[in-house]
Formats: sequence, C-alpha cells, structure tokens
Amino acid sequence: MKTLLVGLVLVSTSSFAHETSYSSDSCNVDINGGVSISKSDIEFLKHDKSLYKIVNNSTLVIKGEEVPLTSSQQILVTQFSTDIRALIPQAKNVATDALSLASEGVSLVFNELLGENNAVVEDLSTHFNEINYEIEKSFSADQTIYFDEDGFSRNEFFGDDFEERIESAVEQTIQNSIGSLMVAVGQELLFSGGNMDAFEAKMENFEEQMEYEMELRGQDIEKRANALCDALIAIDRIEENMRNEISEVAKFDILTASAKNQNRT
Repeated sequence: MKTLLVGLVLVSTSSFAHETSYSSDSCNVDINGGVSISKSDIEFLKHDKSLYKIVNNSTLVIKGEEVPLTSSQQILVTQFSTDIRALIPQAKNVATDALSLASEGVSLVFNELLGENNAVVEDLSTHFNEINYEIEKSFSADQTIYFDEDGFSRNEFFGDDFEERIESAVEQTIQNSIGSLMVAVGQELLFSGGNMDAFEAKMENFEEQMEYEMELRGQDIEKRANALCDALIAIDRIEENMRNEISEVAKFDILTASAKNQNRT
C-alpha cells in the first residue's frame, strides 16, 4: 500500500521534475563564464574577473572604459542586453507554473484519498507556497541574478537540491499524516467490502487518469520551455554577431546554445 501511494505522488511530481531539468534534457546550453544581471548592468565574467559589461542596455564597458560603437554595433549590443533581460521573467514563469502543476497533482492524490479541504493538502500547500515565494523573490527586479556553468550557483535555492526540496516536502507531509492516510485506506477497504484487489484496481485507474491529466496540463509549460531554449539560441547568435563586428569582444564566447531535438513543436 505504501508503494502504491508513493507511486501516485511520484506521478504527480513527474511533470515538475521534467520541466526543472528541461535545460539538460532538451536544450544544449554551455556557459563559458559567469553572467551577473543587476538592475542597471549585465556583466560577463571569467574566474570571477570582469570581461565586459553592458550598462543600461546600451553602453559597452571593458576595463572601466566605454567602447565607442557604430550604429550597427550599438543595435547588436542593445538587442543582446534586452534579450538576456527578457529571459528572466520567462524562466521565472516556467518555474512557478511547473511548481503549481506539481502542487495540483499532489493535491489530486490526497483529495482522492481524504476528501476535499483535508489537512494534508493544506500542509503541502504551505510548503509549496514557501517555495513559490522564494522563486518570486529570487527573480525580483531588485535582485542581482548570477549564473554560470553550474547554474544559479550563487543562489542556494536554485542549486542541485531544488528538486530534493519538493520531494522532501512531500515525504515529510506523508510521514506526518500517515495516521490519517491509513484511516482513509481502511474506510476505502470497508466500502469495497474488504477487497484489497478492488481497492488497488481503483487506485491504479485513478493513477492512470491523473497521469493523463497532468500530461495534458503540462503541455503548455513544455511549449514555453521550448520557447525559452529558442530564445537562448537566438541570444547565442547575437553574441556571435557581436564577436564578429566588435573586435574588443571577439575573444569572449560566453554562451553556446542549441536544441537537442530540432523537430520539437
């Protein structure tokens, strides 16, 4: 019975795990350095040393000196900066929507077992709301966002333990609520006349239906994750054009991006 319950929960969180690992599963992205995005500057670094920065989406600065630009070069620099900034809300929306999908899936499991407005779902909602708040705070316009080869390496929340926090919240809630769950299971068995096979069949059917619904609801998130990859590829092309046209940044190749599945929709 524990295995069946855990299986249901894992199904409900699988969409979340898929989306949060999207960059490694569907999109080749290599960052050869660090990128720091503040309210006014985007700075590109290597081994924590500044290579160059773009101030106010327009001014290219290297070693503290402004680089004079032609009109075509200025267009490239501005587009490069604004397109990078546009990625931030896109990434935040994908993360928050995937989290919402995971929360919805887990709630379906426990609502099926315990009925609507149960304490388990309320407890889980509290955990998910806390994580959602941290996402919103981390992507706030007032925050400086830094990422490099290791992802959001200066932000503890977006480290390797991101998915583990979701799993931990679910596991902790199950452990704290095992009594209520066993009572619910007992009631279900009574309604089925003590027939364990009938109860397991019912739950397996529910699992299949929930998996189908979660997959449908996750399709929009996947499309936007694909769009995020496409945006990264476009930014990579702009960077390449900058390196070709502006000699001062020719040797700096920070971003390389491509889609693994070129036929995805």
